[in-house]
Amino acid sequence: MKLFTGSGVAIITPFNKNGVNYEVFRQLIEWHIKEKTDAIIVYGTTGESATLSLEEKKEIVKFAVEVAQKRVQIIAGTGSNNTQASIELSQYAESVGADGLLLITPYYNKPTQKGLYAHFKAISDHVNIPIILYNVPSRTSINLLPETVLELSKIKQILAIKEASADISQIAKVIELCPKDFIVYSGNDDQTLPILSLGGKGVISVTANITPRLIHDQVIRYLNGDQGVIESFLKTRELHQMMFIESNPVPVKNALNLMGFNVGSVRLPLVELESENLIKLKDILDKYKLLGDSK
Repeated sequence: MKLFTGSGVAIITPFNKNGVNYEVFRQLIEWHIKEKTDAIIVYGTTGESATLSLEEKKEIVKFAVEVAQKRVQIIAGTGSNNTQASIELSQYAESVGADGLLLITPYYNKPTQKGLYAHFKAISDHVNIPIILYNVPSRTSINLLPETVLELSKIKQILAIKEASADISQIAKVIELCPKDFIVYSGNDDQTLPILSLGGKGVISVTANITPRLIHDQVIRYLNGDQGVIESFLKTRELHQMMFIESNPVPVKNALNLMGFNVGSVRLPLVELESENLIKLKDILDKYKLLGDSK
C-alpha cells in the first residue's frame, strides 16, 4: 500500500441541469493528469459531498477510476458521521478500484477521542486500501488530537492524515509522535510550506483546482531541496486566500467557470459568489494570468 507524495487536488464536482456533468469531469481529470497532479480526491468538502446522493458518489468514484486508468491515484472521500454508511461506501470505493480513502472526523455527533478511534478502526477493519484521516475542526467541531492520531497510525491501513486544524503546533506534534513513514498532508493551502518544513509530504489542495502544475511543482521542488521555491509559495498567498473569500467551493467553482471550464454552479444551501467578491476574484485571476487559461 502506498500513497502519493506531492499535490493531491480536492477536486470540485461539475454540475449541469441533469446532475453531475461527466463530460466536464472527464476533461478536468485529463487536465490534472497532464498538469502532473499526483492524486485526485473525489467528493471531499470541495466536491460538495454533503449534497451528493449515495448513487452519485458511487458513480463519481467509478467514473474517475475508469478515466484515470492508474495514471493518477483516485482517493474517495468516504467518511461521514455514520460509521456503518462510511464502511459501506468505503467498501464500494475499494471494489471499483479506488487507490485510497479520505475519512473525515464524524461531525455533529461530537464523539470523544475514544469514539473517534473506534470509528476509524471500524472502517479500517473492513477495507484493505490506504486510509487518510481528515482533521478539520472548523467544519466538524471535533479536533483529532495528536495522541489519538498516534494510536490510529498503528493500524495497518491508516497511513496518513490531512491536517486542516490550522494549528501548526498541533501538526508539529503529530509529526513528532507518529512513525517516520506516517504521512502528513497540509489541508490548508496557505500552510503547505510550514507543514513541509516540519516533515509533511504534500498537500490536499483547493487551489490546485485552478493551478495544478504550480502546486505540484512547488511541493516537489521543496521536497527535492530547492529553497528557491519559497518565493513562489509567498507569491501565491493572495491566490490561496481568494479561494476562501466565501465558503469553499463557491470561489473555486466561480474561478474555473471564469477560466473556461463549464463546471456549473454550487448546490443549495450554497449560493453564488457575492457580486463584490466576484470582482475581487476576477482581479486576482487576472493578476495571476489565469483568466481564460484552461485546458
